[in-house]
Amino acid sequence: MTTDTEDASLTRRERQREATYVEIVRASRELLAEGAELSLRAVAAKMGVTAPALYRYVKNIQELVDLVAFEIDKAATEGFAAAIERLPVDDPAGRLVVASTEFRRWALASPHEFSLVFANPIGDPANLRREMHTLACSGHLFTDLMFEVWQRNHFPIPDLQELPAAVREAIEDPMIPAKVDKIPAEHRGLVWVYMQGWTQLYGVVVLEVMGHMDPRVIESGEMFVDVVRRFAPTMGLADDVPRLERLIRDHLGA
Repeated sequence: MTTDTEDASLTRRERQREATYVEIVRASRELLAEGAELSLRAVAAKMGVTAPALYRYVKNIQELVDLVAFEIDKAATEGFAAAIERLPVDDPAGRLVVASTEFRRWALASPHEFSLVFANPIGDPANLRREMHTLACSGHLFTDLMFEVWQRNHFPIPDLQELPAAVREAIEDPMIPAKVDKIPAEHRGLVWVYMQGWTQLYGVVVLEVMGHMDPRVIESGEMFVDVVRRFAPTMGLADDVPRLERLIRDHLGA
């Protein structure tokens, strides 16, 4: 899908095609909000067209999921970014925990969209459109914020030679949504910290969204707070934990 700037240079046919993609995403999100299963037939019915007509835009269900998931993530990330604007840019730690808390809030409020973006099987990575998999907007936002925290604190990161071979390979050629080109080669261990942080954040949020936790704990947000509290020292933020916890609880309350 295009930006407003790109749209000005499109032909009439291209604009119509882009408008159809927008309509596909809109119909898909309506189905998800209704708790319906996402399928080409269901999307076509919601749009008032035949399923074969959609094949000119999406070849199969995986392409539909790719398209819708990318646009949902993009829209959600705009919300995460807006939530952190009340904090100064020189407070990356505060902005990171507020963005993480907003991510949790969105996930709990939109469980079907969250599941499509973050809990949908991706199949064989060799068959994925790599650029879609690695350019997720939320991944860039979170890893950029953690990079800014590292630039300020220079918290310890592992030496690549100390890591298992498979981890080193994943760090040197990552298939995760992170812009790693700005990280010097000798500091690429930071990518492993990215992965560890995401695993813990995602782990608690997905358990909450799926209801695999005591509902009283979910409602209170205490497990989420505990995960952030325990990971913060990894980023050199042990002394800042009380302030960061207050930020989280204020955001949860709001």
